[in-house]
Amino acid sequence: MSKDAATPADWLEYAPKAQSFENRIVLVTGSTAGIGEAVARALGTLGATVILHGRSKRKLEALHEELAADGIESVCAQLDLSRAQGDHYQELVDSIEERFGRLDGLLHNASILGDRSPIEHHDIGVWQRVMHVNLTAPFILTRCLLPLLKASAMPAIVFTTSTVGHVPKAYWGAYSVSKFGVEGLARMLAIELEQTAIRVNLVNPGATRTSMRRQAYPAEDAKKLRTAESIVGPYLYLLGIEGRALHGERLDCQP
Repeated sequence: MSKDAATPADWLEYAPKAQSFENRIVLVTGSTAGIGEAVARALGTLGATVILHGRSKRKLEALHEELAADGIESVCAQLDLSRAQGDHYQELVDSIEERFGRLDGLLHNASILGDRSPIEHHDIGVWQRVMHVNLTAPFILTRCLLPLLKASAMPAIVFTTSTVGHVPKAYWGAYSVSKFGVEGLARMLAIELEQTAIRVNLVNPGATRTSMRRQAYPAEDAKKLRTAESIVGPYLYLLGIEGRALHGERLDCQP
């Protein structure tokens, strides 16, 4: 969809200028570990005010204190996506609106793996939970936060996807199907928002050294994988000003 799509070199090795996110308000879901934490730290270092989302109050407060010690401004937003009801989402939206009046960036990164098993034997309850956390919750958050994103001069929405979100593989169950849904949601949203200032894109981080990857491949040598910190470039590119030409795109980070 973008008229001037970037080449891979533009974003794989993207190194933003100091304070390039100054005065930008960015919400990062799943920010207490892995890629979410790495992106949140990078955004804060570059001057953003980061809204840290997670389900664990203890982990959120610990990260908030670590960032504060480094001079990074952040706000905690505790929300269990597997259990949250409409009022909980509205409370989050109201708190952002009251404090900031707008939202400049939204990174949908929170997700769960669930079972890696054949459809024939997949646990129904686990399927429903994975689909809700990985797909329905991002829809609800996006829907509720769109007015605040429209209040920004240069807003951006980024979804984390997966290779199994566009290349089906056996035994990836609800996780794969949820990521197919995420890609469909992002692309539909990009079309609907084409005449607005909001940019919508996806990042497929590929094989990365995270707890979810370890859960999916317990026998894998994690030392051979890239760290979460090493693949924040595409996220920063899409959330920042320099990636404003991209819309409706998926950036694939190859191993």
